[in-house]
Amino acid sequence: MKKIFLILISAMLVITSCDKTDFEEAYPNPAKISVSTVEKQFAGMIYTNREYVVPSYWNYFVVYRITANRYTQATGWVNATNQYVPGSGAVNDRWNNFYSFYSQYRQMQNIYDALTEEEKAERRIYMIAATIYVYDATQKVVDLHGDIPWTEAGKIIANGGDYMTSLPKYDKAEDIYAKMLDDLKAFADELNTINVPSGILTGFKTQDIINKGDLTKWKKYCNSLRLRMLTRVSSVASFQQRATAEINSILNNPSAYPIVENNNDNIQIAVYDLNTPINSKGFRTGLEDWDGNLAGKAIIDYMKLNSDPRLETMFQPGDSAKGEFFGVDPLATSGEQEAAILTNTISRYNWSTISRNEYFPGVLVNASEAQFLAAEGFLNAGNDAKAKAAYEAGISSSIKNYYLYRSVSNNADSGPVTAPTDAEIAAYIAQSGINWDNATTKEAKRALIAMQKWVDFSVIQPLENWAEVRRLNIPQLSFWIDNADPQKQPPVRWQYPDNERTYNTENYNAVSGNDKITNKLFWDLN
Repeated sequence: MKKIFLILISAMLVITSCDKTDFEEAYPNPAKISVSTVEKQFAGMIYTNREYVVPSYWNYFVVYRITANRYTQATGWVNATNQYVPGSGAVNDRWNNFYSFYSQYRQMQNIYDALTEEEKAERRIYMIAATIYVYDATQKVVDLHGDIPWTEAGKIIANGGDYMTSLPKYDKAEDIYAKMLDDLKAFADELNTINVPSGILTGFKTQDIINKGDLTKWKKYCNSLRLRMLTRVSSVASFQQRATAEINSILNNPSAYPIVENNNDNIQIAVYDLNTPINSKGFRTGLEDWDGNLAGKAIIDYMKLNSDPRLETMFQPGDSAKGEFFGVDPLATSGEQEAAILTNTISRYNWSTISRNEYFPGVLVNASEAQFLAAEGFLNAGNDAKAKAAYEAGISSSIKNYYLYRSVSNNADSGPVTAPTDAEIAAYIAQSGINWDNATTKEAKRALIAMQKWVDFSVIQPLENWAEVRRLNIPQLSFWIDNADPQKQPPVRWQYPDNERTYNTENYNAVSGNDKITNKLFWDLN
């Protein structure tokens, strides 16, 4: 049933090239399909989206390799014409997967709404958790495109299978953010008082592949996601007052609104058994094929300059580099870049820690990200001492987490590494280029946070990395100018997939005037 439903909804939302007759013959009326359960739909929904959380071949090779990882210079590459236009394969696949996943969520809503009030109350935790997870994914899609179909999307089931009446209108990106923030705030309060019957909680622990039924971690996920989204819109005039108030409320009330504080709290989909479909086996070819794992010059130079203890576990020297680390220069000609790569001196992302680590988790929110967000929040509030503490906690969490990734790896191709001691981490934090107290202005301190976040995200959280680089313009990256193409520099958003223009024409036309890769998102004010 799940597979039929997924295909059906994907065909509707991405709108395939089949006509009405073909559609009706191929797929049964979803209104007549036997109904699933809230519990099964919850697990199925998370599973549907797994390849966009747990590192997979398609996501990294088709989507990230030619888009976000280049736009942030997390990776190096050989310059070529038309390199800044997001490929249709990346755009279409990311869009299609989100709406298949979102449709699963809509079906879960339909099933939940059909329950009795007593049954709804018992299973409320499923809807809260599902919505938090869906909002995390939605935020990423909004940050890619801006306005997207949302409130009307995925409702073909409720419309009796009539896909022509289910073509969804586009919602404003600002409105989607506002709605999600409203709901997340309500969930944060509700999670403090929710009563989950023991039998339901037992089942929830089984179905919940993210937090294993740990309600405290769901609180931390909810509030950390709120903190991320509030920070992203904090400079937008219509959100400023709200963002300031709610960020301060979260940070000053940790008992009511806890966030991810240490790596034991990390929100992720862990890999436990390589014999299941939830694994990172595809990470190797996804990142490494076509030299997709080459290091970029900017990140290597920054880490070398500051003797970053993450360097040896994040990257490995080229075979002929004599233990030295070098990245691809984005301003060099393609010939110069190819020659440098052929010398085997260019560094690559560490095989054993990252790409060949089949136990690499699917990262949602790490302690490092949450602490860097807290640092910016305290900084904006004028609490320098707490900003410094959160900044340093973020660095420590990031360093330790990369070595945690390595500790669970089943690959030893890159040779051994030694995790730094607390004293060595403290020495790194005390260095002049990292030291909080050496930054004398708010802007300089914000730059310290942003640079550490950029290193931490690297290729692990590409979409969050690109969003933050656009929001802050930190680091200030230089790119080769593609004079042979109208798009001479990296885009600031993705366009909509071609199928939207063809099959959701009326609704697409309403937003088509803004469908340019040079049109900034509402929170991108640089």
